[in-house]
Amino acid sequence: MKNNIEHIFFDLDHTLWDFDKNSSLAFEKMFQKFEINLQVSEFLNTYQSINLKYWKLYREEKVTKTELRRGRFIEAFNSFAMQFPLSTIDHLSDDYIAFLPLNNYLISGTKELLDYLKPKYKLHIITNGFREVQNHKLSNSGIKNYFTTVTNSEDVGVKKPNPIIFEHAIQTSGAKIENSLMIGDNYEADILGAEALGIKTICFNYHKEKLPADFIQVSELKHIKMYL
Repeated sequence: MKNNIEHIFFDLDHTLWDFDKNSSLAFEKMFQKFEINLQVSEFLNTYQSINLKYWKLYREEKVTKTELRRGRFIEAFNSFAMQFPLSTIDHLSDDYIAFLPLNNYLISGTKELLDYLKPKYKLHIITNGFREVQNHKLSNSGIKNYFTTVTNSEDVGVKKPNPIIFEHAIQTSGAKIENSLMIGDNYEADILGAEALGIKTICFNYHKEKLPADFIQVSELKHIKMYL
């Protein structure tokens, strides 16, 4: 793979930025502020699968951003027989989004990998995350300067795996498809989305999903160095 790669595109959440850890800390702060009498760990056991479901619907244009932000909270709290007025749900959601980039733990090996790649390649971000927090995550975690371009789905108007967002990122970066590589954790959004356009991929399969054998996959970021 090494010989002709010039541009590397990364997903952000769950690939470089430790979403699970930072999200848990944001919920702790939110529960404390609103005096919600639930164990965060117990809540997250229910919330995480609901959140993934809503993000999939969001990628598929089946729910709006507002429906995602409200729906995942309403459904998760309903599982604990807790109901809040819609105005409170909106306050909870706003505060969660505000608290999210206050903690900026990175996936193990992120800085080491970026330090290794930066002198050799042009690095970029392609993210489906909300515009208002993604730039804060990059800045607050100290990795923004590694990247030449940041492509956000809200700015493009479509989400990964839609090929238009990958085309936009390629065009914005000045890269060519044949010289580009996409690295991400989501098989559907990052890997299949990029492959559909002819972009090479490496799946950061830390969650150890069962993937087809013909896809390059690693379980730790440091293993990416073997291919680059």
